[in-house]
Amino acid sequence: MAPEPITSAQNPKIKSLLSLRDKSKQRRESGLFVVEGAREFERALQSGYRAKSVFFCSRYLKDDSLAAYIESCGANLFEVSPAVYDRIACREGVEGVVAEMYAINYSLDDIKFKDAPLILVMESVEKPGNIGAVLRTADAAGADAVLVCDPLTDTYNPNLIRASLGSAFSVKVVACESAEAIAWLKANDIAILTAQLQDSVPYYDTDMKRGTAIVMGTEDKGLTDLWREASDAKIRIPMNGLMDSLNVSVSAAILCFEAIRQRNSSK
Repeated sequence: MAPEPITSAQNPKIKSLLSLRDKSKQRRESGLFVVEGAREFERALQSGYRAKSVFFCSRYLKDDSLAAYIESCGANLFEVSPAVYDRIACREGVEGVVAEMYAINYSLDDIKFKDAPLILVMESVEKPGNIGAVLRTADAAGADAVLVCDPLTDTYNPNLIRASLGSAFSVKVVACESAEAIAWLKANDIAILTAQLQDSVPYYDTDMKRGTAIVMGTEDKGLTDLWREASDAKIRIPMNGLMDSLNVSVSAAILCFEAIRQRNSSK
């Protein structure tokens, strides 16, 4: 079937798309979210996500493989004018595709891990960009899952997806309550390492070769007592300057790749 042309930003389908992009409630109630950009769209499809509708602008499509993805994805296709595409795209660069995708809401039971799993945990991290950056680290390190505990933003926030560069789809992300996550980690014999300043030891002095969950809180408040009391070890990144903490995504990268270093060195 030929794509349906859309030349007006007042088209009801365009208005619905923009509402879905901008409103968490709309995403939650519809079970849909918005993906913008060739890389993110392709990675979502490769990771098992299905597209409901694809809005593309032929003038901006420069990659024949992307056009093939669009044609073969089984979604409703809409060819939009450059003016309409400029209205629905958030990025300055033009990539030619914006899609409505069906959400996949993973639970803890969906996490299948190998021996000595590596889990990243974030408690009440609010900024979507920080969560997205942590997901990039999780993908790079081959982490088994990321748990977003007591979430303050939904995991299909467009800024989160954009910051993750598609890692939001390649990594299993589970939104859950902290108490639920702690019980699951304990039941699976995964050591809980809490990143905190007080009563802690340098991260490189802690064994991360066994199943490990690295737990981080917000930069301003840190972790709650619930996680501190549940921890098997309290770790910190030594700070040699005036600052007493790093951005959560930077901390996640340092700690995660220390676990990888330890595991590689023991082989």
